[in-house]
Amino acid sequence: MSENRSRTNEPDVEGVRLQKVLSQAGVASRRAAEQMIVEGRVEVDGSVVMELGRRVDPETAVIHVDGTRVAVNSDRTHLLLNKPTGILCTMSDDQGRPCIGDYLRERQGRLYHVGRLDVDTEGLLLITNDGELAHRLMHPSYRVLKTYLAEVPGPIPKGLGRELRKGVELDDGPVKVDSFKLVDVNDGRALVEVVLHEGRKHVVRRLLKQVGHPVQRLVRTAIGDVRLTSERPGAIRPLDRKEIGSLYRAVGL
Repeated sequence: MSENRSRTNEPDVEGVRLQKVLSQAGVASRRAAEQMIVEGRVEVDGSVVMELGRRVDPETAVIHVDGTRVAVNSDRTHLLLNKPTGILCTMSDDQGRPCIGDYLRERQGRLYHVGRLDVDTEGLLLITNDGELAHRLMHPSYRVLKTYLAEVPGPIPKGLGRELRKGVELDDGPVKVDSFKLVDVNDGRALVEVVLHEGRKHVVRRLLKQVGHPVQRLVRTAIGDVRLTSERPGAIRPLDRKEIGSLYRAVGL
């Protein structure tokens, strides 16, 4: 009995109590986290945990609360960058041109950008050191939606949205949007919202050019449930717990 008690009191061997891990991750107070566990709302490595004495390793455990992944590994990085126009979507450039790596020089470890934005496109770019998350977010089979605002020449014909949802043939195959809507019209220009899960190179620009509305300005405003809010161009912020959980949920992690 004393031997078992001794082992239980060694956090380096047995890990950290689950309610403490949840509290430190910002899920809830320790007491509220205990209630969540008792109610069967917490899963660890795919199994529901209902005992309050359970210890876990925060560096390796996969924890879900109410079906949503909780980021408990302190080494995980999840950032949003509002990429300005004129910046290359690469971590370094051998010609010394401005790139997103210039904004991340002080960050430690290897980071991945989720998808690409061409040099003339601005807006939301996700940065993470979770390679599996980045891969799944970029892969079209997971159908993670990307939302863009595009400024194009007007007017916009009423049937354009229907045409784009049905599909348009490009030189590398057909593309169809998940949704399309007219946001604003001003002085002969139109602002349209395009949502699609495609990730092909320049796909939004090529798609709108093909239907007679070449893009004059393009901003990505969202990936899944993560959206730009008031971030200025060049600003970086960490994702909050709900945003991180939504990304893992979207790709089945």
